[in-house]
Amino acid sequence: MSKDRMKVGAVIYDPRVTVIWGIIADFFKEEGLEIECVFYKDYEGQVDGLMNREIDIAWNSPLAWLDTYLRTEGKCQMGSMRDTDRDRKTCFIVKKDSGITSLDGLRGKTIGFGAIDSPQARLIPINHLHQHGLEYEVDYTERRFDIGVGLHGDHVGGELDAIRALEAGDVDAAVTLDLNWEAWQKDGTIDANQLACIETTALFDHCIFVAHPDFSTERFREWDTVLHRMDYTNEAHKKMMDMEGLKEWVEGRITGFEQLREANDYLKFFGR
Repeated sequence: MSKDRMKVGAVIYDPRVTVIWGIIADFFKEEGLEIECVFYKDYEGQVDGLMNREIDIAWNSPLAWLDTYLRTEGKCQMGSMRDTDRDRKTCFIVKKDSGITSLDGLRGKTIGFGAIDSPQARLIPINHLHQHGLEYEVDYTERRFDIGVGLHGDHVGGELDAIRALEAGDVDAAVTLDLNWEAWQKDGTIDANQLACIETTALFDHCIFVAHPDFSTERFREWDTVLHRMDYTNEAHKKMMDMEGLKEWVEGRITGFEQLREANDYLKFFGR
């Protein structure tokens, strides 16, 4: 393996991010492949950093992947993702006593969304509504909860605020990622007896590692090979994986980003 350090970017969406990457860096050093972690405050800055070659590899949100894909004209390289990044969906939530039982019942209503740049809590569900005949800014009113703008929905605060607004009767429906909907029911954050999911989007994928087009493909494969050696039965790895929300690293794919690409075309989010 090459002795040159790989520079890997990560966005600090939460203070625990530095702990997560400290464990990953220690493991890579043990494996003879040192990395240097470079932290960014938001995904736009991280994509800028990748394009400027400040870093070789970026741990990207799905929207940051799309931004990179568009800026490199599809030439960026795709790496691994978490097992939990695959086959996610967004849930449309209403009050059980609202009388709303389908998407068509949202016509003329107010829907609570997450942050403006959240794939799962705004862009993909808006595209889903479009695909089912409800047009943005025409057939319903958007109420957005812009918590953690720049973090692409990694901050769940916007989704939870939308649910709270639904409970308070300030919106008629709210959208949230399936993992959050399931977790909040289990831990009592929300009263599942009062709320119901009336619709889900098609399955999509979430975060993925992306390398600059000019970064050595062989070295990127070395990165992936070592990454996949992380083991959930190893106590240190388990700590990191629990914080990052995975049981194993799996092969990345871009087929799960099609709904996000459609949403970008529909809303012209990146304006290109």
